[in-house]
Amino acid sequence: MDNSPVVAQADASLPNYTLENTLPMDSTEKKAGSDFDRLMMRRCLELARQALGRTSPNPLVGAVIVKDGEIIGEGFHPRAGEPHAEVFALRAAGDAARGATIYVSLEPCNHYGRTPPCSEGLIQAGVSKVVVGMVDPNPLVAGGGIARLCAAGIEVVVGVEQEACQQLNEGFVHRILHKRPLGILKYAMTLDGKIATTSGHSAWVTNQDARSEVHLLRASCDAVIVGGNTVRQDNPYLTSHQVGFHNPLRVVMSRQLNLPENARLWETTEAPTLVLTEVGSSPDFRELLLKQGVEVVEFTSLTPEQVMAHLYDRGVCSVLWECGGTLAASAIAQGAVQKILAFIAPKIIGGNYAPTPVGDLGFTSMTEALPLERVRWRVVGSDCLVEGYLPQTRS
Repeated sequence: MDNSPVVAQADASLPNYTLENTLPMDSTEKKAGSDFDRLMMRRCLELARQALGRTSPNPLVGAVIVKDGEIIGEGFHPRAGEPHAEVFALRAAGDAARGATIYVSLEPCNHYGRTPPCSEGLIQAGVSKVVVGMVDPNPLVAGGGIARLCAAGIEVVVGVEQEACQQLNEGFVHRILHKRPLGILKYAMTLDGKIATTSGHSAWVTNQDARSEVHLLRASCDAVIVGGNTVRQDNPYLTSHQVGFHNPLRVVMSRQLNLPENARLWETTEAPTLVLTEVGSSPDFRELLLKQGVEVVEFTSLTPEQVMAHLYDRGVCSVLWECGGTLAASAIAQGAVQKILAFIAPKIIGGNYAPTPVGDLGFTSMTEALPLERVRWRVVGSDCLVEGYLPQTRS
C-alpha cells in the first residue's frame, strides 16, 4: 500500500497550509513539527487506539486541544455513527477552545455524513491552529477539510507523526484506495519452517508472549479467517482473550460444511461467527449452525477474492488470515493478502510432510519468489516476529 501520493495531493498551494514531511522520511530528514507537537500527536494516537477494532468502516482518530502549553480537551472517535474525535475534544474544552491549538491524527472532515463536518465545528469554536497527522485519503475529504480551515484564516500544519498515523489506519487507507479490506496473513512456524508436526499437532509453536501479541492483533482487526481444516485440527476460539477488548468477526471458509458439530466457534455469546460456504452444501449442518446463532452465507464459488469483496460490502477494513498453508497460498495468489506477520520460534521439529505456512504458489524458480517490502524484525520473548508487505502490484 502506497499512501504518499495521496498525502502529496493535499497541495502546497493552499493558503496558510504548511505541508511538512508529506513523503516518507529517512533517518536524516527533518521531522515535522516541534518536539511538543510530536508529543501531542502521539497522545492523539494513544486516544485513537482506545477504539481499536470498533470504528470500521471509519478510521481511528484521536484529538487533543492545547492552550498555553496545557491540555484542555481530549477525545477519540468511538465507533461509526458517533461523533468524531474533534467533537469530543471541543466539548471537553468548552469556551477555552477559542484561540487554542487542536492536534488531530487525521484531517478533519468537510462533508455531511452521519455527523456534521468537523472543519466547521473547529471554525465555530474559534481555534487558531490545527495540527494534522495525515491527510484523509477519502475522496470526500482529501484536502477539503484543510482547505476549508485555511480559507477561514486558521493556521494548518500537516505531517506531524505522519508515518505512525498512517500505520494506525493502514486498513482504512487500503479500503479507501483499493475498495477491499487490508489482508494480513499471520502464521507461527518453527526455525525449519513448520507450522505443525506430521500428525497435525501445533500447540504451541510459539511462546506465551507471541500468543499474547496475536490476541492483541485480533483485537485490532475487524475479521479473522480460517479454513475448515483449522477448525477440525485446532478447534480455535479466535478471540482476543482480553476482558473488555474487541473480538473480531470469526469467519470460516468451508465449501462442503464438513465441520465438527461442537466447535468452539459455534459459541457466539462472546464473539460472532460467520460461515462461508458454497450453494447447496450440507443443508442439515447449515440449519444446525443457524440454530446456534452462526450466520451462514452461500457463494456460487467460494474463493478468497470473493470473500474479501463480501467483507468489504460489510464495512470491514482489516482481515486477519490465520489459516493453513493451502488457503494461505490461495489468498496470496488472489491478492487477498497484502501484509505478512511471521512468528518464528527457535525450535526444530523436522518431518518431510509436516505442514508449512504457505502451500503451492506454482513457482519453479527462486526469481519468482515474492520479496517482502518495508520489512521489520522484532524479538518477542524468545521468538522473532518478521513483518513486511507483499509487492504492491499484488494489492
